[in-house]
Amino acid sequence: MDEANKQYFIQILTKYKRGEATQEEIKFLESYYNLFDLNDDLITDENEADYLYLKDAIKAKVDERIAQYEKKPVTMPLRSGWTRYAVAASILLFISVGAYFFVRNRYKADNLAANSYKGIVPGTNKATLTLANGTTISLDDAANGQIAKQAGVKITKTADGQIVYQAEATGQNQAVQNTVTTPNGGQYKIILPDGTNVWLNAASSITYPTVFKGAEREVTLNGEGYFEVTKNKAMPFRVKSALQTIEVLGTHFNVNAYGDEALLKTTLLEGSVKVTSATNSILIVPGEQAVISRTGNGTISKQQVNLDKEVAWKNGVFSFADEDIREVMRQVSRWYDIDVVYEGDMPTEKFFGEISRSSKLTDVFRILELNNMKFSVEGKTVKVSYGK
Repeated sequence: MDEANKQYFIQILTKYKRGEATQEEIKFLESYYNLFDLNDDLITDENEADYLYLKDAIKAKVDERIAQYEKKPVTMPLRSGWTRYAVAASILLFISVGAYFFVRNRYKADNLAANSYKGIVPGTNKATLTLANGTTISLDDAANGQIAKQAGVKITKTADGQIVYQAEATGQNQAVQNTVTTPNGGQYKIILPDGTNVWLNAASSITYPTVFKGAEREVTLNGEGYFEVTKNKAMPFRVKSALQTIEVLGTHFNVNAYGDEALLKTTLLEGSVKVTSATNSILIVPGEQAVISRTGNGTISKQQVNLDKEVAWKNGVFSFADEDIREVMRQVSRWYDIDVVYEGDMPTEKFFGEISRSSKLTDVFRILELNNMKFSVEGKTVKVSYGK
């Protein structure tokens, strides 16, 4: 640890013992404690008691989480050579309020200029509804209550911000297409006309009819969405996205079909799903993920996955496992509505861990800088470089 971080560590170690450390300082302290083999020169006669207090407090939490962890199979891949204590450290920090990353190198923290990040904030619930006639409605600005009526169908915004479709009893309603679109830095939940719940991630859209009629219920998704489909055996539910069509009767699943991602991924949490491409069709069961490569011939494969990771975005968390910096930054850029430019070669190390999506961008970058990543900000453009 360099001298500046050593002094900072010792300073907040004392504050931690007194109960005066901020959440940010606690995150820094716990990250260094668990991710480093601490150098002997950190511990002095003056701070040894504080260090032992910290050690005992963290060890108690680690032991508790190890007991829970060892009862379950490992669902997140860990680098070979990592010990049981590395697993314990990862669990401890996964349940902390803040964020952390770890890779196989040692880390170095640098301070960030907070004033460079003015105007860059985490995403919120915001989206635009486009009606069949081309009219657009900002859903985050619209007042609660009825916001539109078309082809015999009322569209209402509820008190908790969702939109609901209700067909009039006259039976004269017609099926016309609506689209809900989230921008970078936005997410939204929609209740479709059949009662199906859909959560849209940032930079995504879903197109659907105002009334489901006929032999099937079909929607089109761009980006990422999580679906909880209302069961209707007489009318299968289909999601069209890029190179695939997903067919279900009633189930919970997540679709990641961003245009800038190399893989299209459909992850099943409950029920059963059939995924079809131009090449083949497969069935997946809960815990499995269907994968299509955009650069391949359209063949679908499947694999076992960590379900918590795949739907972490819906629960307010970025979750990374064996992903490089470009994969990490694609998610970060959508949520914080920033443009990313890379300077020089990027590292080959993979990132593991979790970050709250409510974190400030400065906090996210501060953690990434522990892995020798460097960031500079000009307006909403972030330049990324790597160096020890």
